[in-house]
Amino acid sequence: QAQLVESGGGSVQPGESLKLSCTASGRLTGFLYVGWYRQAPGKQRERVATISRNGRIHYEDSFKERFTISRDLAKNTVYLQMNNLEPEDTATYYCWTPLSWGQGIQVTVSS
Repeated sequence: QAQLVESGGGSVQPGESLKLSCTASGRLTGFLYVGWYRQAPGKQRERVATISRNGRIHYEDSFKERFTISRDLAKNTVYLQMNNLEPEDTATYYCWTPLSWGQGIQVTVSS
């Protein structure tokens, strides 16, 4: 079972950006998909974006304009660039593969 370690979270003001990283214990191409989910307080966990083994990217509609998923295969790392952050983006963000979850990382957007 792969281990996923997120980093890059924190507290920012509205309109600012953050870039999350998720480093896997194995090669990213070993996973059919890698992606990001988030869970806001009092809400269900929701999918943000995924990237497949062959590089195909999918975004949920709500995130297409401001979020970008990418990967660095040499570093076994997947990224989530988040721009123009809003208070509603405050959540715990999780890295995901079909067989494992990261521990989650907090993103807080507040003025």
